[in-house]
Amino acid sequence: MSFNIHPSSVVEDGAEIGDECIIGPFCHIGEKVRLGAQSILHSHVALHGNTSIDEGAKIFPFASIGHEPQDLKYSGEDTALDIGKNCTIREGVTMNPGTAGDLGKTIVGDNCVFLANSHVAHDCQIGNGVILSNAALIAGHCKVGNHVIVGGGAGVHQFCRIGDNAFIGGLAGIENDIIPFGLALGNRANLGGLNLIGMKRAGIDRDSIHNTRKAYKILFSKDGNISENLKKINSEFPDDAVVQIIVSFIEASTDRSLCTPR
Repeated sequence: MSFNIHPSSVVEDGAEIGDECIIGPFCHIGEKVRLGAQSILHSHVALHGNTSIDEGAKIFPFASIGHEPQDLKYSGEDTALDIGKNCTIREGVTMNPGTAGDLGKTIVGDNCVFLANSHVAHDCQIGNGVILSNAALIAGHCKVGNHVIVGGGAGVHQFCRIGDNAFIGGLAGIENDIIPFGLALGNRANLGGLNLIGMKRAGIDRDSIHNTRKAYKILFSKDGNISENLKKINSEFPDDAVVQIIVSFIEASTDRSLCTPR
């Protein structure tokens, strides 16, 4: 096994460094850290705690990864942070492990990008292909689906869920659940429609996009409440997989109410 560690960096005994890793100057890697193969720490990166980072990570200066969660109930429990493959973590990003009061683990998927000064708090579950723009903040216990984009300066309240392929506008304040493919704007945020560009990028066919737009109108129609409108959607689009993703999301248990249009 071969890797390149700058002499000014500190790698504590017990840390596991993968093959072909490059660790630049003035980094600090704690004793319980596992860093996957072909990862690059540019400089001044701090990895701490029971943190596992899969192969191909690129981590930039002053990122603080795996230090104790910002939760006043935390009292030193050995909780964890797991980060998937090929993630890019830019300058000043912070990610915290879980807490004993919830999962005990924070989970980040593969191929994610976290731009400068973004934050992932304790016990979050972040899907694959997620992008957090500069200074985007995800509070504790949130669940963020696959291929979600969070705009710069946006903040997500604790315990919120964000469905697959949703788009959160810059500076939005999210305090309710965002449906899959939803487009959330404003502070406090309301739904501004569907993330149609994201749906096209995801390869969703024209018929499903058309059905989802019709289902969206039914869902938030004033002719009935959400439960009644869901029944109408199920009767009209029982076999459309994309529509049913939204239905399943709404029917799942949650600690937050649903983000709706103005």
